Amino acid sequence: MRKNHYTNEFKDSTIKFCIDNSDKSISSIAKDLGLNKGTLSLWVKEYKEKHNINPSNELKKETLEEENKRLRKELALVKQEREILKKAAAYFAKETL
Repeated sequence: MRKNHYTNEFKDSTIKFCIDNSDKSISSIAKDLGLNKGTLSLWVKEYKEKHNINPSNELKKETLEEENKRLRKELALVKQEREILKKAAAYFAKETL
């Protein structure tokens, strides 16, 4: 039995296609792409669990505490990214002078 290795980009685009095209069955999408339907079903299931998506494609309700914690982490990351961009902009501004 040969085990196929797929790139993360392929998996991600295939999963998004499955979720966005909920009118098509996973079986038919897998057949069109030459994938095993069990493999594709597993990818979609794992993606939905990781991103807190229930079977009807709706986000699970998070408590205020969970939302607050998630937003604080996101804010910290955005602040860190902003600082990096400021430093990069200053560095490149020096280079052009």
